[in-house]
Amino acid sequence: MNASTPMAGVNAALANVARLLDEQPALAARQARELLKVVPGHPGVVLLLGVAANVERDFGHALAVLEPLVQAHPAMAKGWLELAVARIGLGQSELALEALIRAVALQPHLPCAWLTLAELRAVDGDASGANEAYLEHLRQSPHDPELMAAASALDRNAMAEAEIRLQKRLRRQPGDVAVMRMLAELRMRQARNDEALRLLDQVLERVPDFDIARQNRAVALNRLNRHGEALAEIEFLLERDPDNQVLKNMAAVILGKLGEFNRAIATYEAVLSREPGQADVWINYGNALKTAGRTADAVAAYRRCVELRPGFGEAWWSLSNLKTVRFDHYDVAEMRKQLAGNDLEESERFHLEFALGKALEDAGHYEAAFEHYLRGNAIRRSRVQYDANRNTRQRQSAQIAYTRDFFASRNGTGSQADAPIFVVGMPRSGSTLVEQILASHPLVEGTMELPAVIAIAQELERRCGDPDKTYHHVLANLDRDELAALGVRYLQRTRVQRKLGRPFFIDKMPNNFAHVGLIHLILPNAKIVDVRRHPMACCFSNFKQHFARGQTFSYDLDDLGRYYTDYVALMAHFDDVLPGRVHRIIYEELVNDTEQQVRALLTYCGLEFDPRCLRFFENDRAVRTASSEQVRKPIYREGLDHWRHFEPWLSPLEEVLRPVLDCYQQVPATLR
Repeated sequence: MNASTPMAGVNAALANVARLLDEQPALAARQARELLKVVPGHPGVVLLLGVAANVERDFGHALAVLEPLVQAHPAMAKGWLELAVARIGLGQSELALEALIRAVALQPHLPCAWLTLAELRAVDGDASGANEAYLEHLRQSPHDPELMAAASALDRNAMAEAEIRLQKRLRRQPGDVAVMRMLAELRMRQARNDEALRLLDQVLERVPDFDIARQNRAVALNRLNRHGEALAEIEFLLERDPDNQVLKNMAAVILGKLGEFNRAIATYEAVLSREPGQADVWINYGNALKTAGRTADAVAAYRRCVELRPGFGEAWWSLSNLKTVRFDHYDVAEMRKQLAGNDLEESERFHLEFALGKALEDAGHYEAAFEHYLRGNAIRRSRVQYDANRNTRQRQSAQIAYTRDFFASRNGTGSQADAPIFVVGMPRSGSTLVEQILASHPLVEGTMELPAVIAIAQELERRCGDPDKTYHHVLANLDRDELAALGVRYLQRTRVQRKLGRPFFIDKMPNNFAHVGLIHLILPNAKIVDVRRHPMACCFSNFKQHFARGQTFSYDLDDLGRYYTDYVALMAHFDDVLPGRVHRIIYEELVNDTEQQVRALLTYCGLEFDPRCLRFFENDRAVRTASSEQVRKPIYREGLDHWRHFEPWLSPLEEVLRPVLDCYQQVPATLR
């Protein structure tokens, strides 16, 4: 290259030097010096030389390069920015501030200048000024090609690309709140919500008025089942933006999770009065109405959904999931029409398959119904990650960890509170009925399927450090104070669900059967009730039930049979090592001799018999499970063997369940 080199060549060389800055700043500096021999004094090359010095933290050299540059080119905003970086590195805060103010005055669309100004003001204790500068950095972010490339990767759900771009930017600008917020969004998509929350806390510590980050924080808290904190964030944002319908809808969803159904319903109604065409809001409104026992209103809300969006599979499924709605031939024809379309999204399709299966089952067309259940489950199974072998290994790990000696050596540990009554077992086993019976006692409050125990188990799992081990190994190393603290944590996290001030409350998370050992260690005085239903009836009921979340084992007959078998084996183990600790209810016995079973249940719970427990269907409490309508009616026996209509197509399930089928209500020795 020589003095006659065309500008295109100079620009290409400049671009090459710029690409080297992050990873090889020394090489970038050498190439810049070589380029200056060809184009002496070129301001762009001199600027890159100064940037390279800053990257290498040679701030004195950077200052020597950049001060003459801005004196010669006072309108070069990026020169003033890099001069400010050098001055900050040398501890010259006041001079750095002057340079930054010059930079943003010359070029307001310079995001990194605002970010550097914000960080400088924060260090100087000017929290208000820092907040304003951070916000301006965020407003100018669309002018930053690097940030926009990362945002584009997020929009395309190209998570690996987004991760690389965001991490690269953070290495250079560790305090970039826009990048931190995007990285938190990425973490939430990866279901790493605790990591997302930590990032968002750091962002909001820097920029309290960053409303999008605060909204993201509410989402993360909600996903971490910290619903009270999530609602507080949404209410804070609504004070600033009271007409924001998105925030109001979020508030209504969270209110429902907190059991505040009247407030949730009123909030949904306020949103729909302003924007009545939102099918997604109508379905949430219908769900809240259903839970509150307003079945007719829920049906009307779901019907409104399908009027607005005929292919809205979730709305069709929600109608069928009421268990009391019967579809007519017009409904069946419409669902078939929607399924025949080529543009139907997968999530709409599997919901419609489940709903049409229920419609045909109600009409007595069992083979056709089973085909739709099979297709819906196949789609759903392809979208979830579930490993039956891993579940069996976890069950076996618990059996190895929890021995009689293990529990004997920890006798008396945990919180001594006796308020919780855990109702566990397989989903669709009759646990909602047992909950409704108990919640009809004046000393017992029904809540919901509380996620608190599972959340504690997940926290312990993260402490394990070895993917081949389970949290049971962590429990073995906890002392008495730590176990008591976990019990207190459970009580604190569930307190928000207790509205009536009764001395006892029910936690009806069925999957807690996997955590009986943990429950016993942290809450030794809590009651544990295991509800068991005939293996074929229970598993097929799960197979034709689409769960909104969780229960990933339920979309394949083999997975279902193995999960049920693991459940029976684990509960048999706890019967052996903690005899009498768990009270078992056989669903068929509860149906056939209700009063005797209820009396035995209340005796186990230390409660006097109350006749209201036999008239549980008169209890108007909110019920949040698929059985919500069924438990508002007296017990009926017709459903006990309903699964036999499908028996010709259930041989794969029957084969897997053979060990527990042949001796139902007992446990084969091979499983102990």
